[in-house]
Amino acid sequence: MKLPESQVAVLEAASATDERTIADLAKATGLKPETVTGAVFELEDEDLLSVTERTEESVSLTEEGEEYAEGGLPEIELYEAAIDAGAGDAPIQMGQAIGASGLGGPQVNIALSNYARKGYGTIDSGEITADPDADSDDDAEASALAALAAGESVADADVLDQLESRGLVERSESTVRSATLTDDGVTAMMEGIEAAETVGQLTPEMLTSGEWRDVEFAEYNVAADAERMDGGKVHILRQTANRVKDVLVGMGFEEMDGPHADADFWINDCLFMPQDHPARTHWDRFALSNPTEIGDLPEDLVDRVHSAHLEGVGDHGEGYHSPWDEDFARAIALRGHTTSLSMRYLSGYAQGELEPPQRFFSVEKVYRNDTLDPTHLLEFFQIEGWVMAEDLSVRDLMGTFEEFYAQFGITDIQFKPHYNPYTEPSFELFGNHPETGELIEIGNSGMFRPEVLEPLGVECDVMAWGLALERLLMLMYGFEDIRDVHGTLCDLELLRNVEVIH
Repeated sequence: MKLPESQVAVLEAASATDERTIADLAKATGLKPETVTGAVFELEDEDLLSVTERTEESVSLTEEGEEYAEGGLPEIELYEAAIDAGAGDAPIQMGQAIGASGLGGPQVNIALSNYARKGYGTIDSGEITADPDADSDDDAEASALAALAAGESVADADVLDQLESRGLVERSESTVRSATLTDDGVTAMMEGIEAAETVGQLTPEMLTSGEWRDVEFAEYNVAADAERMDGGKVHILRQTANRVKDVLVGMGFEEMDGPHADADFWINDCLFMPQDHPARTHWDRFALSNPTEIGDLPEDLVDRVHSAHLEGVGDHGEGYHSPWDEDFARAIALRGHTTSLSMRYLSGYAQGELEPPQRFFSVEKVYRNDTLDPTHLLEFFQIEGWVMAEDLSVRDLMGTFEEFYAQFGITDIQFKPHYNPYTEPSFELFGNHPETGELIEIGNSGMFRPEVLEPLGVECDVMAWGLALERLLMLMYGFEDIRDVHGTLCDLELLRNVEVIH
């Protein structure tokens, strides 16, 4: 009988009386474990080997478990400190025992939550007692940690369950395969087995020389598991951002760019945002400590913006009549919206004076000190856009949104009147989530007020908006939590398997 070299080697290493694992066979043959596994399954198909499988559980210490295996469990340290402080005779102040134990941070809570559970004593009304008859040297959990640290096994499943619930050990299961020679395998070995050259492809040279008669062709099992290879690919958020750019360019828009860290002047003051507005406090913004302020601002524009804040614009304009500090305007922070780019472009500061009509957009990252939840992150992408032209109206703005979102299959957007310091009229946009049916906010928009446009030197209408790229992604793909898509908690398996929508 002729067999491939790997199969011959595995048969010669196998036994008819003793089960030998894949690891044993790999060590005996010098072959890779995956090569041995393939050979074993092929020999099983030929009834030359019998294969059995069993599941083995392994237990390993976590980083915290290793720390406690070496230094002791917090509850034991607390017990021993309490005994030394006299808590075995009469209750003492809990703070006294904790201070004597040297515990700090989260270890204090860990010690307190396990102290009474293990019968080391009682904790009541800020006082602690210690049972002098308790034996901390006989602590089952501590003994188990020590055994695992020494490479020994622990048989007590309840103790392992408790350690796992405390995050001190990790359990994992693996499949162990073993093989033994069958009767046919023994017979084949006695009759003699030759190693045949194995080839994977028939060539013209083999046909002309007749060599094909003397070689063993490798069999292909198309149902066999293949090694998973996760190659790199463009993130689904970046794919959507690129698609948004293509759509807006197709609608006649040009792209803007600019600094992520900018002066409050461009981020908020030009937008007629009062300096005492809550969104401009240190609670809601990320300020820079180096450098702390910008040096280069157009003085004439600063004067006009200052005047708009104090006095308003036009015959009937009303300013805020509140203090306005140029030093605050020069302070640098991470931009909370990309409207800072719009201010730079509309003022002519970015690339010179613009003549209407003009259309500009950006799809860039912004930063806000928000509370993390399924629809908010500390940083996200904003789809900024504006149109400068004569005689624009809210109907033009709504029509732009309907055309834009239709490119992504979204035709049920809703509009809700809203207040912004910088636009009037203003409205928010909402879309129906395809999975939950909830209305989620997807953007904010409006017509820039004269208090914004006149200091910038713009004499026509400007309609503008800021849309959330992540919210668009939620409507397109049905994601319910944007933290699954990007950030430190993102779901890599979801990102690998998500289908691209064209």
